[in-house]
Amino acid sequence: MEYRTGTMGRTFVVRFDHGDDFHGELLTLIKKENIRNGWFHCIGGLLEADVVIGPKEATMPPEPIWQEVRSPRELLGTGSILRDEHDEPKIHLHTSLGEHGTSMTVCTRKSTKVYLIVELYIIEIIGFNASRPWFSQGGFNKVAFTD
Repeated sequence: MEYRTGTMGRTFVVRFDHGDDFHGELLTLIKKENIRNGWFHCIGGLLEADVVIGPKEATMPPEPIWQEVRSPRELLGTGSILRDEHDEPKIHLHTSLGEHGTSMTVCTRKSTKVYLIVELYIIEIIGFNASRPWFSQGGFNKVAFTD
């Protein structure tokens, strides 16, 4: 285990509207506001998304199982924001998506379109240096502390 201590910086309250590209617009905001490290929570709905529902087997690196969501789902999620080794923001978002009383918990990765509204609250974390560079042995971007 490795950790650092930081403090809260700015807080953002964001509304995404019906049809918005959730991931794309979130990345635009992160770049515009130069958010380096952050944590966020979101509630609302997604009309579509490409998600990972788990690995095929418990191997390193894992082979992800992808699923396309193409119907309206309730959304409750939490995620983190860090930069990769090229200074590009990386979002790590896990959500619970519900439809007619059935839910699935997933890693929400791309092709996200908002259904009705998504409310998002970002807490910027400052006071330490961290990034999320590519970790080839694991097949994912892994948090690394650089101070």
